Amino acid sequence: MNTATVVGSGPNGLAAALTLAEAGLSVTVLEACDEIGGGTRSSEALVPGLLHDHCSAIHPMAVGSPLLAGLDRYGLQWQLPEFDCVHPLDDGSAGVLHRSVGTTADGMAIDGAAWRTLFGGPARRFDALAEDIMGPLLRVPSHPLTLARFGAPTVLPASALARVFRTAQARALFGGVAAHAFRPLHLPMTSAIGLGILTAGHRHGWAVAVGGSRRITDAMAAKLTGLGGRIETGVRVRSASQLPPADITMFDLAPEIVADILGDRLPHRVAKAYRRFRRGPGAFKVDFAVEGGVPWTNSNAHRAGTVHLAGTFAELAATERAIHAGRMPERPFVLVGQQYLADPQRSVGNVHPVWSYAHVPNGYTGDATEAIIGQIERFAPGFRDRIVGHTVRSTTAMAGYNANYVGGDIMTGAKDIRQLTFGPRVTLSPYTTGAGGYYLCSAATPPGPGAHGMCGLHAATTALADLGVPTTYHIVQQHN
Repeated sequence: MNTATVVGSGPNGLAAALTLAEAGLSVTVLEACDEIGGGTRSSEALVPGLLHDHCSAIHPMAVGSPLLAGLDRYGLQWQLPEFDCVHPLDDGSAGVLHRSVGTTADGMAIDGAAWRTLFGGPARRFDALAEDIMGPLLRVPSHPLTLARFGAPTVLPASALARVFRTAQARALFGGVAAHAFRPLHLPMTSAIGLGILTAGHRHGWAVAVGGSRRITDAMAAKLTGLGGRIETGVRVRSASQLPPADITMFDLAPEIVADILGDRLPHRVAKAYRRFRRGPGAFKVDFAVEGGVPWTNSNAHRAGTVHLAGTFAELAATERAIHAGRMPERPFVLVGQQYLADPQRSVGNVHPVWSYAHVPNGYTGDATEAIIGQIERFAPGFRDRIVGHTVRSTTAMAGYNANYVGGDIMTGAKDIRQLTFGPRVTLSPYTTGAGGYYLCSAATPPGPGAHGMCGLHAATTALADLGVPTTYHIVQQHN
């Protein structure tokens, strides 16, 4: 029997392990931490019974992932908030994102037609579109016309595409989602991640995993062990000599860590590229226990799973330019998660878990807690008085929590044109390392970050092809 070792038990590592196990390989997963999950871990960090997601929390790209299809039998369930996302402005108005393209457009007045044009067709064809965008970009597409229609606007800077909208609310709503790329919004291709998230959300919704994001990898692990796979926690791999002999070794790790582990087993040019891997800005995270929830001025924000706090598009663009240049803005872009609205079991009585993080410069050593509270207070006066407790994860702590998050970079690398297209090195095979039998399957590879597991799936199918083993994995189209 062929054997495989997977280093790292985040969603991509477990996705790779599942794909290999389904192909008949004997699979062992090695995890450095005492619990599996990478960025999908959850815990009762503040109040017993009050459930907080550690990092990944809202899952528009994961809920429709073919890799995760069928995991309901292993306990994975999804729930949707009433509204997907709200972006409030200082005048009390807001951009409001619904799962339905039509309902979203109906609330946009003069910008409704533009929203329908931009998202209507791609959302209807998203399942076919996902076959092409949820993998390496430089390959022959399965649906070239659908991809071409979707792809044309993705090359634009978000600041350029935002000009199709005439209202401040629509521009801010689009900009807040585009800013998930952690890139200055005037740069080319900064529309790509925002368009992908919005289109996926209009197809499947901005869902949360019932019982916390940990349920995603718990379900994957349960399926893996059912296939005979093994998971060992508390095993930190620092060198290739620690790796057991295997036909395939997969790394759900940052490229520079893989370079350190493999050393001179990597070709020099690959090791050089991995060590020069460019990092993006960081995330400074604060979890709150809030009595009675957040007292938002805008009524729609009380019903939204995600709330983006940045003011107008122009203000947002300025903050993203600042953090990219290494400057901490006074009013950073803050993302707030209210997962308990879709999954009430996360709360304890009238005390609710409120998840938040701010975009900050990579490696930021200051304390952004007051800046985050200030941004929430700006759109929810009285919030501070409702805080029962809070816990902080700085950029340094973020890197300690997950070694892939260097300097707080939860995207596992800057998503500039080159790295978004190729991954950590310029190649048509982003999952291969140039060293026989060793593969990279982390979010540093296409299609990038998220709990969808597709980086792991594509890396594993590449490895199986190299080994000459047919994969039994089939992409399952979702219809609901």
